[in-house]
This record gives sequence, C-alpha cells and structure tokens, in this order.
Amino acid sequence: MGPKEVIELCKAEEVEVVDLRFIDFPGLWQHFSIPVSKLEESTFEEGLGFDGSSIRGWQVINESDMLVKPDPETAFIDPFADYKTLVLICNICDPLDGGDFTRDPRNIGKKAISYMSSTGIADAAYFGPEAEFFIFDDIRFDQNANQGYYFIDSKEGVWNSGRDEGPNLGYKPRYKEGYFPVPPTDSMQDIRSEMMLLMIKAGLEVEAQHHEVATGGQGEINLRFAPLVKCADDLLKYKYIVKNTARKHNKTVTFMPKPILGDNGSGMHTHMSLWKENKPLFAGDGYAGLSELAMHAIGGILKHASAILAFTNPTTNSYKRLVPGFEAPVNLAYSSRNRSAAVRIPMYSPSPKAKRFEFRCPDPSCNPYLGFSAMLMAILDGIQNKIDPGDPLDKNIYDLPPEELAEVPTTPGTLEEALNSLADDHGFLLKGSVFTEDVIETWINYKMEREVKEMALRPHPYEFYLYYDI
Repeated sequence: MGPKEVIELCKAEEVEVVDLRFIDFPGLWQHFSIPVSKLEESTFEEGLGFDGSSIRGWQVINESDMLVKPDPETAFIDPFADYKTLVLICNICDPLDGGDFTRDPRNIGKKAISYMSSTGIADAAYFGPEAEFFIFDDIRFDQNANQGYYFIDSKEGVWNSGRDEGPNLGYKPRYKEGYFPVPPTDSMQDIRSEMMLLMIKAGLEVEAQHHEVATGGQGEINLRFAPLVKCADDLLKYKYIVKNTARKHNKTVTFMPKPILGDNGSGMHTHMSLWKENKPLFAGDGYAGLSELAMHAIGGILKHASAILAFTNPTTNSYKRLVPGFEAPVNLAYSSRNRSAAVRIPMYSPSPKAKRFEFRCPDPSCNPYLGFSAMLMAILDGIQNKIDPGDPLDKNIYDLPPEELAEVPTTPGTLEEALNSLADDHGFLLKGSVFTEDVIETWINYKMEREVKEMALRPHPYEFYLYYDI
C-alpha cells in the first residue's frame, strides 16, 4: 500500500482521525493525532514535526525538533477508538537533512536488514516471538520514603481459593498448572478469543491462543513469523490490542517478566530463521536437521548472549525470571526439543521450510526492534566467523549433577551484569553502523541511571523480614 492507497482507504472507511505512532528508546509506543483532512500524499515524504526532547532517551532540548514520516504499509484501523481512526506507524527523521534518526529503534531494525543483505548471506530474516502476559483484576503499587508495596489480585489466582466471593466457585488454576485446562478453570478463554479476533481484523496473522502455565490469568497468543521490522510492528500492535481489550473488560494486562512470586514468569521465546532467494538456509543434514550455517548462527547467539540480553531482557525485573534452578532458560547451551536449554531446535515438522531455532531467554519487556536486531547481528557474526557452538546438551539440564552443571555457562544474573557485558562486547553490533557507539552508550547510561541505580537505592520489603531485628 502506498500513500495514494492510504488516502483512498481513509475515504472508503470514512476515517475521521489519523493516529501517528512511533516507539521510544525503552520500547513504549507513543502517538499524536491529526484530522484526516491534514493527511496528504506529501505528508509521507515531508513528515510532521514534534518535540524529540520529550521522548525518553532521545534529543536534548536545544536540538528537540524532529520529524515523523508515516510508513503507508503499516496502516490499520484502530479497533478501540470511538471516532474512526486510522493508525500509521512512523519512522523518525532529522529535520535538518531528512535522514533517519540513529536512535530510532525502527531505523535500527531497518539497518540490520540492510546490513544482512549487503553481506550476501541472506535476503530475509524471519522472527516469531511468543509473548506471554498476565491478565489481572487489580494492581496497586507505590514506594516513597516510609513505605513500599505492591498488591496484585486476580479472581483466577489460586491464592483466592479460600476467599469469600459470595460465592467462591473454585476452579482456580494451581501454581504451575495453568497449561492448559478447559473452562471453567480457564476463565480467560473469551477475553483471549476477543483479543485474537481483533488482532486478525487489524491485519495480524494469529496461529493460536491459550492459557499459560501460571495461575492468576497468564496467557499467550501466538503470531505467525514475519520479517524483522514487520514482526516488531506486529508485536506492538499485539501489546496494544491485548492491553486495551483487557481494559474494556475492567481488567489490566502486564508484560512484566516476573510479577508473581512462586510461579512462572512471562517470557518471549523467539524463533528465528534466515532465507535467501526463497530457500531456507537453516535446513540441512546436520544435528537436528540443521545446516552448518545454522550451527554457526547458534554459535553467534551463544557467544554474544550476555550482551544480547541487555536488549532482550532489559529490566531489573527480567532477572527475577532468569534464575538458575527454575524453568527459565538460563543455561547457554543448545539442544533439540529441550526447553531447559537457552537455544532449542523445534522438531514439530520435517519440512525444510519449518527449520529454525528458538532463543528462549528474551522476555516481552524488550523493545522488539532493538532485541531482534541484536539477535540478528549475533547470528550474522556467528556465520561470518564460523563460530562453533560446541556439542549439544541433550539432557535435562535441571537434573545435571553440580560438577557437570558448573561446566555450562549461564546468563547474567542482573541487568547490571548484562549492561556490563554489552559494554565489553558490542563490536558485532556496530557492523554496518546498525547500532552506533552513541546508541550503545545512551542505552547503557539510561538503564544504569534510571533503573539499576534507582533500584539499588530503595529498601525491599523482604529486607525487613530478614534484617529488622538485627
């Protein structure tokens, strides 16, 4: 779809409002709206101005003028707006030269694909994220000088099995048993189905929806794989639709990786494959049906995993999920069918077109353009340098004896460790100017100052349990 077709779509759908959206540096969708009469074909080329200094991690105030340039191929009708609204996802540009803004995450995704094509290795990179989330009935939180707390509630939470609900009807999934009983135990079926159908109307290809492992309303809706930038666009649509559908039902959604103690967190297992001239490059006659190129790609992911996690697991809460000894994939090994390894090779289909591998560490708090780009750059580095991933670990890693487990490298234990790894290992991201030193430095400084240090300053409620009487 081009600019002319977007204008025609607005007329055909009797659109009244055009909503222009872009993503900030940490990964949250931003927007402003214009009357449909102000959308012209020239808008797509010339763009519209806004204040870049008010967007997290972007411009200083004396260089605040920026442009949004809508991408006509991203147009969709907003399913929640009271007034007929067309949404356009935008690229961010510098008004002085019209060039793409280096800190625009979507631009980084576009550059990653351009660099991949320039290497001649592949002409398409497909990503398939499985973003999990919780649907809660109530969330309250605060922290100040003399108190700090959060209160989560869900009618489905097993912690409410003894509550007087006038009446309490039971059927609350036990811890780690939410995958996947039918209703009435799965009380979220209709809400997830509504989310799924709204996604389809918005142009997303949905493969399945289901309850996830945790109690308290954990769910997942699987999208079909897509090229990197489109996949990241789709994931933002996904989050928007999930959150707003829940709100319509007086519920609230979080993509926080670990909101509940003692049950599974929310991951975003991400499937990846490279293609060239419509042929899958990961299919071969090696281990688990993989090609030598795919093995080198896995080698790149495993070698750079600690740095990648600074983008794919970018919150302090991310590392409450990535804890050794639990179900999270903290072990930097690869294996077929094995969910205890960080890299899994799915074996559902013998078709070469289905051959891919899954990186199980990421979580849905990430900025998808940055996370997918970092993964792709690690894959390309592995292929270019023929990085050997070592032998597969076809065992239940959780049952390994301590001396054997000690030989398996693990993911960083904190966001600070991941950011330090990124500081030490980011040369592979700079190739083709996909990421820049400025982007890396800004990301590390932003996360350290706004998140790592701020968390370190605050007393934790459990510290009072441990230490109040000393």
